[in-house]
Amino acid sequence: MASSSTVSPLAKYKLVFLGDQSAGKTSIITRFMYDKFDNTYQATIGIDFLSKTMYLEDRTVRLQLWDTAGQERFRSLIPSYIRDSSVAVIVYDVTNRQSFLNTSRWIQEVRQERGHDVIIVLVGNKTDLVDKRQVSIEEGDAKSRELGVMFVETSAKAGFNIKALFRKIAAALPGMENVSTAKQEDLVDVTLTSSAGTGTGADTAASQCSC
Repeated sequence: MASSSTVSPLAKYKLVFLGDQSAGKTSIITRFMYDKFDNTYQATIGIDFLSKTMYLEDRTVRLQLWDTAGQERFRSLIPSYIRDSSVAVIVYDVTNRQSFLNTSRWIQEVRQERGHDVIIVLVGNKTDLVDKRQVSIEEGDAKSRELGVMFVETSAKAGFNIKALFRKIAAALPGMENVSTAKQEDLVDVTLTSSAGTGTGADTAASQCSC
């Protein structure tokens, strides 16, 4: 009997990804899981499930990632996936203002199902598209404060802040109080500016990304 207590079971946490179609939910998951990005867009049909083990300073956790379809016709499926989730990741596209405005509705849906018994993270994705940005980092931050949720900007394409996003989530999970919070130095400021004015190849490439 005593020996069984020496092996603590792997803590499992369910993360549900929500947000409008083509905001980048699948791309963020794919970058985190496999460290790759697929340029061809394929809409998620229904719900996809992936699982990944994360190794933190003093423990290991199993993250169950539920990728939901952003299309309206799948909306009726989503509440049942929110119901027993530990974390809701609400993704919007920084180049699509409507997807940002719609995050209020997604957050409301999560609160309806889970109250405040859930970690909510607002994620502004596609920061590599500097010239097409319609939502500033300040707006995203202000909205997250207003709604009492966490906030990160990412680029699944460039790989910015993806690992930091999941570290931030892991540090906020129930029972993780003694794990140092997401190392702030890992959260890079992803507001790529082409203010160098020299028109370097790198700047041009960053601003011309098509997705």
